[in-house]
Formats: sequence, structure tokens, C-alpha cells
Amino acid sequence: MRVGRHPSPARLLHHWCASFSIALLVLAGHTNLRAQVAGLNVLSVFDLSPTARTAALGMDYLSLPDTDAAVALGNPSLLLPGLGQAATLNFITLFEGSNAGSLGYVHSLPRVGTLAVGLQFINYGRFREYDEEENYLGDFGASDYALTLAYGLPLSDHLSIGLNLKPVLSQYEEYKAVALLFDLSASYFNSSRSFAATLMARNAGAQIATFDQTVERVPFELSAALSYKLRNAPFRIFFAATELQRWNLNYTDPLHPTSTTDPFTGETTEQSSTAAFFDNLMRHTIFGLELNIRRAFFARLGYSYRQNAEMLGFDSFNLSGFSFGAGVRTKHLDIAYSRRNYHLSQALNYFTLNYRFQ
Repeated sequence: MRVGRHPSPARLLHHWCASFSIALLVLAGHTNLRAQVAGLNVLSVFDLSPTARTAALGMDYLSLPDTDAAVALGNPSLLLPGLGQAATLNFITLFEGSNAGSLGYVHSLPRVGTLAVGLQFINYGRFREYDEEENYLGDFGASDYALTLAYGLPLSDHLSIGLNLKPVLSQYEEYKAVALLFDLSASYFNSSRSFAATLMARNAGAQIATFDQTVERVPFELSAALSYKLRNAPFRIFFAATELQRWNLNYTDPLHPTSTTDPFTGETTEQSSTAAFFDNLMRHTIFGLELNIRRAFFARLGYSYRQNAEMLGFDSFNLSGFSFGAGVRTKHLDIAYSRRNYHLSQALNYFTLNYRFQ
């Protein structure tokens, strides 16, 4: 008689994590489906790309299994054993008097998984306070902080999952708000790691303490990302599909109306349904390209159609939505710079240091 074998603890853990991940993705898909529209959510700390690499490619996170600790913190399913021990430091110059940044540390543990911790912040600068009679009362500050506790676990050679738990604090003068959010991601890789794809539910959760007893929306987003490298090509292509929980990203722009009126006949011509469909479809897409030169130098370029479309102004073309970056790589240290054009008058500058201890 053949005796059946009990599944190993590791296999049981893998199956449990896979089932739990699917359940959380389904739950996240039904949470705050109208969120992540500009101006309609709090916690602006999550509206910025966290690192020079993601900013240069125009994205919020990447699907790329390598030794970049900053990328892995943004996408916890990339917290893979090959990371070993690594640290990242990021700084962003914002508008006058404000700045942002993050730092993080990654550590792989045998038979346990890969753990990471990070801290992200935005400092909005100092402001002058006055009373009703315009008497100067002093200065005050405003800032957002997000702590990230991350865990990644490979389910097989081709599939991994990850979870970020993010307590968030917003402090504006004497007012405070607290939220508890999480990211859940699942990634697939082929054998050569030349192709990678990720599905992620980002910033699911809710406020647990509010400014004035009014619960505001958190920036939930369901999105997907992939990367692909040709076998002998020195570059990798990136693509992201954003805001999958909300199809319609169009809005009425008085500078660029979708309809035109003939001044002589008064006849109005509406945008065709086909043009409207493809315009809205493109607003969900981001494209990026990374060029590696002899494994020591790299250059990056990104484009967001939505960012460009929303910031056209009076001109038919401008550099809003375009981003670029470059840097150098050594055995243990990566130094990266990027510039991301958010709108006509201002671009953000990103600086990143990644250090590998092994």
C-alpha cells in the first residue's frame, strides 16, 4: 500500500500566502474605487516617485528583479533572496522651501524570506502664522511621514509575493492625522529574468485619526507593470498600466475642449468616440527605457501621456510628462540622478544612493 506524504511546512506556507494574497487583492479591488484622482485624496507623500530610478522612468514602482534595494521597497514582491543586505538613500528637491526623501534597509534571511524597513517624508517648509487682526504669531511647519515594513517571499523560481505595511502620519501645524495602509504585490519572472510582470494593489487602507473628524480618501490604486530585455540588447523596456480601478481619467479642460464650434455656422463638432476611447486608454499608460553601458553607466528615459495631456497649457506640446536620468554603478554602490517634468514651470530633481553590503 502506498503511503501519502504530508506537505512540508514550507509548501504549506507557500499555499497559504498565495491564497491570502488573492483574497487581499480582491478586497483591495473593492476599496476606495474612486480614489487616486488629483486633489481628491490626502497623503501626498505617495504622489511622488520615491527614487531616482522610478522617477527617470516616469513610474511609481518597477517590475525588475535585481539588487536595487530602492526598487524592492517600492515593490515588495521584488524582495528576493538575491538582495542579501542592501541600503538606499533618496532625496528630492521640490518647490521653494520644500523637499522630500526616503531611506531604507533590506535583509534576506534563509528559509524566512526577505525583510525591509523604510521611511519616506515630505517637508512642505515653514509658514508664517497670523491671527484675525494680522498679528504675527510665529512660524509653523507641515509634513507627511510614512514608515514602511516590508516582507517578500518567493513561491517558486518564477513567482513571488510581497506585502508593505505603512503607518502614515500627517502633521500640519498643531493638526495631526494618522492612516494605516498596505501594498500587496505579486510578480512573475521568466527563467532568465529578462521578462518580469507585477500586479499591485497600492495604498489600500483608511485613516484611523483625522484632522477634523472627517475621514478623507486615501490614494488607493490598482496597477500593473512589466519590463523586458532583449537577449543581446543593452537596454530594457518598461511599461506600466495605472489606475486600473478607474477607467475614466478624462476631465473638462477649458484650454483644450473636446468640442469645437464653427464661428460662422454655430455648428458644434464633438470629439469622436474612437478618439475619446484611445485618449482615455493612453492616460493609463507609462513607458520607460533604461540603457546600460558596460554595466558601469546607465541612462533612463520615461514618458507619461496623462501628465503631458493634463499640463499642455496654451501650447500644443511641452516637456511635461517626460523624465530622464543617468548614473554610475560600481560593485557595491550605485549613484543616480533624475529630473522629472511635472508641469511647465517646475521639474523635480532626484538623487539616489544604493549600497550593497555583499
